Amino acid sequence: MTTEQTIGIERLDDIIGIFGSFDENMHEVERETGVTVVSRGNELKISGEPEAVLLATKAIQSLLSLAARGEQIDLGTVRYVIGLSRDGREREVDEVARDVLCVTAKGKPIKPKTVGQKKYVDAILSHTITIGVGPAGTGKTYLAVAAACAAFRAKQVSRIILTRPAVEAGEKLGFLPGDLQNKVDPYLRPLYDGLFEMFGAEGYAKNLERGNIEVAPLAYMRGRTLDDSFIILDEAQNTSREQMKMFLTRIGFGSKVVITGDVTQIDLPRDKVSGLKDAVRILEGIEDIAICQLTSKDVVRHVLVQKIIEAYEKAEKAEARPKRAAPVRRGR
Repeated sequence: MTTEQTIGIERLDDIIGIFGSFDENMHEVERETGVTVVSRGNELKISGEPEAVLLATKAIQSLLSLAARGEQIDLGTVRYVIGLSRDGREREVDEVARDVLCVTAKGKPIKPKTVGQKKYVDAILSHTITIGVGPAGTGKTYLAVAAACAAFRAKQVSRIILTRPAVEAGEKLGFLPGDLQNKVDPYLRPLYDGLFEMFGAEGYAKNLERGNIEVAPLAYMRGRTLDDSFIILDEAQNTSREQMKMFLTRIGFGSKVVITGDVTQIDLPRDKVSGLKDAVRILEGIEDIAICQLTSKDVVRHVLVQKIIEAYEKAEKAEARPKRAAPVRRGR
């Protein structure tokens, strides 16, 4: 049984926005839902199986609401909105990309792009300590740096401190060329990239020279008290239990802390407990500490990243299942 649904659209720009380059967005809607979408003037006609048409209609209406707010629609947005619509959560789209967290040096507004990211950003803004746990590409570090930049510009803090553990993965620090700063820079590169985008190269250099920005390995935090600062600990899954406790006890008055990490990418020796996993277990339920779990649905990188993460999760679950013992054959 085939049915048809018509959606009227007031603005031509909204049609252009949701169809995308070479109509790739609408082709994706058709692939994901199994419907046919035809544009006729200011109307969209959706035809297919009743359930598929209902799903596609919900998704397209949500995409139109994003386009009407001036949001750029790409394939990742289309897949995410279809996923929400499939789960009956299409109304949550209105929460996404509504509030601007920060504006980059080039004038690009930074906004959370998924419901999970929105909850993560809200937690950062309303808690002293926020722990963001999730796979690669979910914006954990990028959004934390944007929040730090916004707080610094609003004079809520006087400096930004970014740190991460310098866990050696194949190369020894002592064998790398240059002085100590040259040796640790490769570990801190993702943090530099975010700061460059927010402040611009010149703004970053000026604030670094004034001591308003500090990027350093976690070992440099020992023995310090960090007042009036926005502190980000990145790659926290590679901290030991002792390092995490040391870091958490550095927090001073007027400071805000964001801890990010991916517990599926731990580079510590097998006999060491991850400080991030330990902190999530110990600190859960403590007032003014938020723990946010981001998932593969919050990935905002290339669509293949999301598929790769899901494939690895599926493989790990299969390996974790207890294997059935082979039947014992008894002789006659």
